[in-house]
Amino acid sequence: MNRIAVDKTYDDAAEAAMARVLVAEREAREAIEQARLQVDGIVERARLDARALDERTARRIRAVVDAFERALAERLAGIEAAAEQATRPQPFSEDETAALQRAVRALAAELVTAPP
Repeated sequence: MNRIAVDKTYDDAAEAAMARVLVAEREAREAIEQARLQVDGIVERARLDARALDERTARRIRAVVDAFERALAERLAGIEAAAEQATRPQPFSEDETAALQRAVRALAAELVTAPP
């Protein structure tokens, strides 16, 4: 085999190898770009999911707080009503009036019959 033919064979092999490297490099760059696009999509979906979760959580917390505030307002209204009721003079029941009258008569009888 002559030297020119050998050199040509090596040159052809080198060019073919370089072409394969360039193709592989281009494919790698494309794969990296595809992966980057996929990651961007995953990140955006995660952000949207996080935002939706945050909104649902805020609504649930607001609902719990609102329910607590309503229950508290009802209890406070009940306490205020009971406090107002407690400050008003309450009339004696018939049984209480009868018991008071008996006690007054017994005390009067005791005072009248007690020695000075």
